[in-house]
Amino acid sequence: MLYPVAPSTGVPVAPASPRLTSIDQLRGTVIVLMLLDHVRETFYLHAQVADPMAVDQVEPALFASRLLAHLCAPVFVLLTGLSAWLYGSGQATGRRAAAAFLLKRGVFLVALEILVVNFAWTLQFPPSVIYLQVIWAIGLSMIALAGLLWLPRGVLAVLALVLIGGHNLLDGVHVDGNGPLAVLWKVLHQRDWIELGEHLRLRTSYPVLPWIGVIALGYVLGPWFAR
Repeated sequence: MLYPVAPSTGVPVAPASPRLTSIDQLRGTVIVLMLLDHVRETFYLHAQVADPMAVDQVEPALFASRLLAHLCAPVFVLLTGLSAWLYGSGQATGRRAAAAFLLKRGVFLVALEILVVNFAWTLQFPPSVIYLQVIWAIGLSMIALAGLLWLPRGVLAVLALVLIGGHNLLDGVHVDGNGPLAVLWKVLHQRDWIELGEHLRLRTSYPVLPWIGVIALGYVLGPWFAR
């Protein structure tokens, strides 16, 4: 490939990359941490534990690896919001393009969780249980941000910080049953089972309310990385 030549030095100059190295480096770091966590059961097959975060019951190395893995999901979701802003800033239609991008990718991730990832976990088809985990939560967060990004940046920042910092204040609110309000609350905040008839149950392993705050915060931070 031939690169343009700098007039002053005559040395070929590679074109500037559209990617931000700092973001790629951060994403790569958390991928390594996630890989470490996902293979830990192989290395600790001889020492099965109910909770690797029980510091008084596990080896320090196991506790440390699991503790570091807690950075993965928040960083991925934050960078998803940041990437959405960067994508929209480079498009002619701005926020409209970002909203469409988030909506399509979000629906795809929700479908991926239900149809592919859950099957990989359960090896059941049709499934009797569907575990709604991190990919589902990221997908729903993207769908939520597709609507929230139309808010003024200051309002979105306040909303993001309130959701992140205050969602645990709602831990005492429990809604039982399988009515519309109960299902909505279990999706948003209450980790629980949703019964869909006699033969299918959903487990909201990752309620999405705090993740909506994290992805919104990532979007708010986007202008700091503008070129």
